[in-house]
Amino acid sequence: MLLEKMLQSQGFGSRKECQHVIKQGYVRIDGQVCDNPKQQLQVQNLHFDVFNESYQYREKVYIALNKPEGFECSHQPQYHQSVFALFPDMLIQRNLQCVGRLDQDTTGLLLLTDDGQFLQALTHPRKHVAKVYRVTTADPITAAQLESLASGVELRNEQGIYQATNVQQLAEHQLEMTIHQGLYHQVKRMIAAVGNKVEQLHRQQIGQLALPSDLAESDWYYLSEQDIQLAKMQDLL
Repeated sequence: MLLEKMLQSQGFGSRKECQHVIKQGYVRIDGQVCDNPKQQLQVQNLHFDVFNESYQYREKVYIALNKPEGFECSHQPQYHQSVFALFPDMLIQRNLQCVGRLDQDTTGLLLLTDDGQFLQALTHPRKHVAKVYRVTTADPITAAQLESLASGVELRNEQGIYQATNVQQLAEHQLEMTIHQGLYHQVKRMIAAVGNKVEQLHRQQIGQLALPSDLAESDWYYLSEQDIQLAKMQDLL
């Protein structure tokens, strides 16, 4: 691959902008300045420096974010900051997209990618990828509410019965539940259907990929190949 094309594919700007960066001597590979935009490269396992920052070539990017409260999963937010404000411009230039959405007041595991097939694999309704949520409720949780969530509830303007699995009470006002669909506000609507209200909502897991306990809010990391496969799995560990 041409050096200029490689830089462009990694989100460093237009072809012309990448040519300028290269010709100005801002790109290094193996410690050596590369100032020829037409230099041919082997991109597999390629590491390079731009403006003294180190990068690894990635054909596609797969990212896990610990989403904080107060951010919208949109490139054009209406009322709050965009979650994309948490990422460097080079990733935005790659057309980074959210894999599904979390409401601005929902925290936890959010995946992002520029791979349309990966996004489709996790969000298509037929895939039924499991998602684990921790829910804090306004009123104390009752045994009857837990039973109703597990046996299934009807949701307004939706057809069918919607069940949660692995429903567990964690505290008087807190429970954990797994859903396998992806309806708009599904967890909030299910909690409302059993006569309670969500005060706080946190997504802990997608498929078999759990949010790392040491990942601080607003922090993110690139998924490994193993992580990618874990996220696609429908069943939980």
